[in-house]
This record gives sequence, C-alpha cells and structure tokens, in this order.
Amino acid sequence: MPREPRAGVATNWITVGDGPRPGLFLHCSLASARSLVPLMERVGDQLHGDAPDLPGHGRSADWDGSGDYVTRATDIAETFCDGPRDIIGHSLGAVVALSLMARRPDLVRRAVLIEPVLFAAARGTPAHDTYRRDHAEMADAVAAGDPMAATRAFVQIWGTAQPWDALPAPVRQAMTDRIHLVSATGPALEDDATGLLDGDRLGRVDAPILLIRGELSHPIIPAIFDELARQLPDPRIETIAGAGHMAPITHPDEVALLVRQHLVAP
Repeated sequence: MPREPRAGVATNWITVGDGPRPGLFLHCSLASARSLVPLMERVGDQLHGDAPDLPGHGRSADWDGSGDYVTRATDIAETFCDGPRDIIGHSLGAVVALSLMARRPDLVRRAVLIEPVLFAAARGTPAHDTYRRDHAEMADAVAAGDPMAATRAFVQIWGTAQPWDALPAPVRQAMTDRIHLVSATGPALEDDATGLLDGDRLGRVDAPILLIRGELSHPIIPAIFDELARQLPDPRIETIAGAGHMAPITHPDEVALLVRQHLVAP
C-alpha cells in the first residue's frame, strides 16, 4: 500500500487487478478504498485499478480544512491519471469522478457513477424536501456537538441497513471520528460550490457513462439521476433490485456485472 503526497495530501492507495485497462476507483464518505475491493476484484481481469483513500479517510492524512474538499479530492484523483482511465466512483467518490470528468474529460475513457450524492442536482423537487427533513436529526446532532448521534443518524440513511448497535464498536468509532468530513463536503454536494451544474459543463463530457442506483435508496437519488440524465450526454441508467445506497458492498456481483458490461459496450 503506497503512501506519498498527492496534491499536497499524504495519500494512501491500493491497487487491485491485472486486466489490460487502467482504472480508478473512488470510495464513499466514512469508508476507505478497501470498501471497493470486492468490486475491484470482480472486474480485475478487465482493469488494473488504483483506489486512493480520500483525505481524512483510511490511511491518508487528515483533512486540513483548507479550500473545498471535493476540489482537493479531484486534484488527488487527477494525479492517478497519466492518460485516459475507466473511472468508477461510489457516492462521494462518484461526485469526485463527475468533477474530474468535467475538469479533464480527456482523462476519462468510460465512467461508472454509483449513487452520486450531488444533492444540489435535486433542488426544487419534493425528493429534496424529503431529504432535508430526513437529515434534520443529523443536523441537530451536529449543532448540539454530538458526533456519535450525528453519525448514527447518517448511517441510518446511507448505511448498509445494518442496525447501528449491531456494528462493531471500532467501526462505529471510526465513522464517528470522520463524521466532520460529511460537513466538509457540504458546500460542493449541497450547494454545488464547484459549479458542476453550471452552464454546459456536464454536457461537454463525452465519455460513455453508466449511472447505477439501488432500488431501495433514498428518493433523492432518482431525483439526482433525473437531472444528471438531463445534463449528461445520453447516460445509461441501471437499478440494482433489492439494494440500497451501499450496493457495491451489499451487492458486488450485481454491480460488477453492470460494470463489466459497460466496459465492453459499443
């Protein structure tokens, strides 16, 4: 597991696969690159892929709070691309992938975006109103200075559906230690501070794109997909039956099949 400065952040990453095509895997909030290993292994005959721990996650350095989090994560992702790569991102990682595509479309050959949490894309919809109501408990806990309660509320919506108390204590603590990173991503995810939805930025992306969501995910995800489908040039959309937000972890076979098909599609 190499670790070296990338875009000014001491970054850890793992590499999985021996396939002929270079890939880049970007993980979700409160996790690490290892969360995508099951998926990486299932497509390893097609891709040899790098998966960095985003700032403050896994074994990468803590987030220093300077600048915009998603912009810095995109800077890091870009350092792994010495030419066109197939990009697979989940949740926060899918937004970072989208940011990289908008910035450097020449570096993305094909992209798979699993449950991208660009909440700003759903603004003005009933689903966004539901999202705001459902996240009130987390917001209240953050305001009260109770990170454990905030993490529990977050995981109830965006976790694997495993009860909070059933998670091992070290896992609960590790996620709680990182819950501040969810707030750090707020400007980009909630308010589109990076301007992904401005003008025709997404319309200029020319890589084939696959959008994957779980059937049981929060209703804001389909609303996000509706706007991304409007702005991106002809993305393919697939739904994993019986899955929620953490489909790459709970349903890696089904997700891997869709990824494999996308990589070889005309």
